[in-house]
Amino acid sequence: MSDKKKNANGTAEKKGFFATLGSWIKRMFFGGSKELSESEKFSVENIDSPSKMAVKAFFRRKLAVLALIVLVGLFLFVFIGPIFIKMDVNYTDANLANLPPNYTMLDVPSELEGNIKSISGFADFTVGVSNDNTLYIWGSTFDALSKVEYSAFPEEIKEGNVLYAAAGLDHIIAITTEGKIVGWGKNYQCQFGYKANEADPYIQMPEEFITGTIDPSKVSQLVCGYQCTALVYDGKLYVWGNPSGMLNMKDLVEYSNPAEGKEAPKPVKQVAISNYYAIALLEDGSVITGGQTFTFNRQSGYSNMAEGNKVANLQAHLREKKVINIGATKNCFAILCDDGELLIQGANQFGEYDVPALVNEKFVSVVGGTNHFVGVTDQGKAYAWGHNDGKQAEVYGEKASVVYAGAKQTYLVDENGELLDSTGFKGYLMGTDKSGRDVFKRIIYGGRMTMTVGAVAVIVSTVIAIIVGCLSGYFGGWVDMLLMRITEIFSAIPFLPFAMMLSYIIQKNPIGETARIVIIMIILGLLSWTGLARMIRAQILAEREKEFVLAAKAMGVKEKIIAFKHILPNVISVVLVSVTLDFATCMLTESSLSYLGFGVQQPDPTWGNMLNGANNSIVIQNYWWQWVFPAIFLSIATISINIIGDTLRDVLDPKSSQEK
Repeated sequence: MSDKKKNANGTAEKKGFFATLGSWIKRMFFGGSKELSESEKFSVENIDSPSKMAVKAFFRRKLAVLALIVLVGLFLFVFIGPIFIKMDVNYTDANLANLPPNYTMLDVPSELEGNIKSISGFADFTVGVSNDNTLYIWGSTFDALSKVEYSAFPEEIKEGNVLYAAAGLDHIIAITTEGKIVGWGKNYQCQFGYKANEADPYIQMPEEFITGTIDPSKVSQLVCGYQCTALVYDGKLYVWGNPSGMLNMKDLVEYSNPAEGKEAPKPVKQVAISNYYAIALLEDGSVITGGQTFTFNRQSGYSNMAEGNKVANLQAHLREKKVINIGATKNCFAILCDDGELLIQGANQFGEYDVPALVNEKFVSVVGGTNHFVGVTDQGKAYAWGHNDGKQAEVYGEKASVVYAGAKQTYLVDENGELLDSTGFKGYLMGTDKSGRDVFKRIIYGGRMTMTVGAVAVIVSTVIAIIVGCLSGYFGGWVDMLLMRITEIFSAIPFLPFAMMLSYIIQKNPIGETARIVIIMIILGLLSWTGLARMIRAQILAEREKEFVLAAKAMGVKEKIIAFKHILPNVISVVLVSVTLDFATCMLTESSLSYLGFGVQQPDPTWGNMLNGANNSIVIQNYWWQWVFPAIFLSIATISINIIGDTLRDVLDPKSSQEK
């Protein structure tokens, strides 16, 4: 017996002789007391289980805690983010392709807000002219590939000398107070109005416009589109640029410049340009389509009419009507008649046909953005419909005298030129890819896919490894021999080439995208279990020789219960560490397959196929945001998982000198 006891401070002190003698007599005749002193109780309660000790040791590692916080944040970001941030995986917009990170696309300059004369936008930048004839520009004004800065105005453009200005896809045209037509941006397809080479198959503006000036008072409208420009001047329509950007450009030129003997053209009032066509409104209220036969869908601005009421012959339908206004989105035209009837032509991709039903009012004007329309009624109210991914169509009954539409923006202006409200898309936090898709949204959805593929693959591989490792290690003999030979066969398969081959076979078969993704997960799991199985087998071989196993056998416990319920929990720390590290490996493998084009295919995003889309020198050198952000997120996720796995391996190892 010890003759020492602990004092209140927990330090040992020597018992007296009589106290020690009394303790011996008490234990001899009355047995040992079951009661503990307060200090002894305190000491016992502080004895932690191995799992609690491991948790405490883990949270003492600052780097591991930081990695855990980052990983949990990533999980929340990619799995909860899609609830609040919606994305159409099939949506593309070539007009907004390869934009750098920018959040100023809705920021009208403060100097222009109370003095607006006109606003024009077609793609990623917008121009505005004030009532004092000063030009302003906002949005994404720098082209990373060509190094063109659209806000760098030519020397002809000065403060107070711009009457009209229009923005196209990659160029700007302005008309000065002196009547000079000035273009800047890109001119490789005659966007400025003059050819780089005489042999180019593009259409120029008249020579007198190039070398001389025009009378600004005769200008009715200036509008730019996809590598083309249209000018309504003195009742005549002039168009120039790339005929591939306006497929009926030559027909409109021929209409404005008829051959000898043909009827003289009627005066033109307005022109509207989509991505590939243009239509013109004449002064008499009729519409010319440049030789194109369009089928319009008939809608109404003042009553509910069934969608799909076709108007096959536009001219015949308009014979008794008068058109007062026209507008265009990327793929649709709108023709507004004087009785308020609205005719929509084009693809109804984003609700372009869903014209608001008005009561006791009718539309008097209509304009179009990339995929949305905005109309103003005779009561001075604005209504928008169509694509609303940036809230550009969240306008319903707001007061306005004039509306302007950018690519994904809507600007409401009063009769004095003051900006009443602006709504729409502010920009892209992480830019866009080559198809005009939001990189930020694709990182969220791509991360969910990458992590899901990695998690499912790890679950599949872990289940197989546990079964094979436990059976092989516990039973030994011919069972061990057979299972280990099977393991060696699987481990001898070259992982990446075999996975690529299977993925290629899947791609060539008529299998749905969801089923194909599931198969890829299973393939990754089936090919990555061998290392863990060997590790579990080695641990089981050591554990099965211990006394608790012999005791369980003596009690008649079934073999499978001993293997999976008694032995396996003793090696679970090894499994846990391996699973953590394998999760990162499976994520990298999926990303590698997608990067090589054999994993999840576009348009479904993963971090890997986003990197694959940036796999060329032009993108790497000029569009850094398309590969930097996916690479950062993938690196952060895998590094965090590896740090957590390494830390778990240390804290769960009882022989670790660092935690003794």
